[in-house]
Amino acid sequence: MIHQELQDALNSQINQELTAAYNYLAISAYFEEDNLDGFSSWMHLQHLEELSHAQRLQTYLLDRGGQLELEAIEKPRSSFSGPLEAFEFSLETEQENTKSINKLYEIALRLNDHTTKSHLQWFLDEQVEEEKSVEEVITTLKRIDDDVTGLLYLNDKLGARKPGTPTV
Repeated sequence: MIHQELQDALNSQINQELTAAYNYLAISAYFEEDNLDGFSSWMHLQHLEELSHAQRLQTYLLDRGGQLELEAIEKPRSSFSGPLEAFEFSLETEQENTKSINKLYEIALRLNDHTTKSHLQWFLDEQVEEEKSVEEVITTLKRIDDDVTGLLYLNDKLGARKPGTPTV
């Protein structure tokens, strides 16, 4: 049976992952409305990744005899001044996820729960990749600035991303 404090923290992280998924779904729609289908596709893949992260945590929680307690998710942000602002918001979302996972890991460490620490190692490594991929797009968007040709090139490049592959 999993410790109550860890159960609560895992439930919180599941909610965090679902919130991130909801945000990415809204950002995907924002880009689709702006006819940037590559950007939209990239964000939709992020949405699916966050859902899979929540599912992975849920399975772990239930496998350890814990109880799933889902919380309400706030309405996501759905308007931005442009792609750069949308990706900066995405980076903030990923950084919040990283902080939350780190707190969860600290609880497992303090409670000497080696199984949970082992399970969370994948998430810690994944967050490095998640933040890096968003930062790469931000860097490219800053280089592009107002160049429409560059924006369309990046749109095509992001649209070519397949599930489980790097971004740019």
